[in-house]
Amino acid sequence: MNGVMAISFVYLAYRFTYQIISFFRHWYVDGALALVRVFLESLESMDRSFAVAITVRHFWAPLYGDYSIVGRILGVVFRSFRIFIGGIVYVGWTIFFAAVMLFWFAIPLAIVAAALGHIPSQ
Repeated sequence: MNGVMAISFVYLAYRFTYQIISFFRHWYVDGALALVRVFLESLESMDRSFAVAITVRHFWAPLYGDYSIVGRILGVVFRSFRIFIGGIVYVGWTIFFAAVMLFWFAIPLAIVAAALGHIPSQ
């Protein structure tokens, strides 16, 4: 019976470490990939509203097909404004999402640190 108990202990230790490693792989790798996917999809969705990529592509084209000098000047002015506002929104969204990802990465570390007593409870 002693050999069976030793094998059982080894198996349980193996499964325990496997589950811990599996959790961290799932949390950090799969979770990060899912967050990046959500981030890229949200940028694509915002680009449908702000259309920065299309605006940059047609930056020098006249606005609404108005080939007069006023139409060309207003086209550049309006498109510059649209690119500037879209850029601010994209940068702000990227900073927000980077903070979310840092928070996501810190959650398991904070739980482990609190369990080990490195973070004082109130």
